[in-house]
Amino acid sequence: MVPTASTAATACAGPYSASQVYTGGMTASYNSHNWNAKWWTQGETPSTGGSGVWADQGSCGTGGGTTPSPSPTPTGGTQSPSPNPTGTVCAFQIWVAGTQYTTGTVVKYAPNGQFYVATHDNPGYDPTISTWYWSPSNCAVDQPSPGPSSSTTGTPNPGGFVVSEAQFNQMFPSRNPFYTYSGLVAALNAYPAFAGTGSDTVKKQEAAAFLANISHETGGLVYVVEQNTANYPHYCDTTQPYGCPAGQAAYYGRGPIQLSWNFNYKAAGDALGIDLLNNPNLVQTDAAVAWKTGIWYWMTQNGPGTMTAHNAMVNGKGFGETIRSINGSLECNGGNPAQVQSRVNAYTSFTAILGVPTGSNLSC
Repeated sequence: MVPTASTAATACAGPYSASQVYTGGMTASYNSHNWNAKWWTQGETPSTGGSGVWADQGSCGTGGGTTPSPSPTPTGGTQSPSPNPTGTVCAFQIWVAGTQYTTGTVVKYAPNGQFYVATHDNPGYDPTISTWYWSPSNCAVDQPSPGPSSSTTGTPNPGGFVVSEAQFNQMFPSRNPFYTYSGLVAALNAYPAFAGTGSDTVKKQEAAAFLANISHETGGLVYVVEQNTANYPHYCDTTQPYGCPAGQAAYYGRGPIQLSWNFNYKAAGDALGIDLLNNPNLVQTDAAVAWKTGIWYWMTQNGPGTMTAHNAMVNGKGFGETIRSINGSLECNGGNPAQVQSRVNAYTSFTAILGVPTGSNLSC
């Protein structure tokens, strides 16, 4: 007899696999129970003990792993149709930043495991931020996250950051709750090359360099907005053709890199697919957006220097060149040695936490 809706047991999600990366909100089945990941995890068998990363969602009907085992990862972009409890069947792709999507395309967004449909053609804007281009898909209604077979080797692993949450907490013991580790991990998909280029040592050195500089900018991730409010009206460059639509005093320093000036909000927003020119407050209200602006600057802007901070680290130019790219005109070449040393001290501490050498050329 086919069970009716009232008598059927809860369907089991895809079976747990030790080789699969699970991010917050993703679901797996194990020992005839569905389990929901609270944050990024890999290789930790679902249970109510351990780190507490798994939440037991109760017993389920058929399916469910009992022995963690690696599963092959396909390289194709389009996935097999995935039914959900409402009866909807959806062919979907794993969302990748920078990929062109046409109206009607359904994607799965790996950081939260949800599905979205493109409402307008777009060049890979973030579905959770660019809501004009994307809407939640019916495929996401009570849809268990597909099992390990839905990963793709071409998709950046949002949980593959070289700094663990425990190390992040050690670096920033007094940080503002706004600066979440999960927000940082969610932001990584914007620039997969960030802390993902070169050897493991280079990756960790770059992560340490970025975190050291933003630690200096924010007092150890304590400050979300610029503290000197008298400066707020100064960041509107009225010579720009787009002006300052959010108000003359709206473009003050926000976020981990303390993004300021209307032209920087415009440039960052254009690159990330977010309208920051009209909505600069997103940088102080959405942790993932805030982290993305910091990574955007790090990856794309030379600032007062001659190269991006990313290129400085991956090409062996040293931590000192990252300082030059961020605030070199005021601090380098003897401008403010104490500020430079503050950044160097943070970098030295963070590389020690990550277990890698600092490299040479620490100062500027």
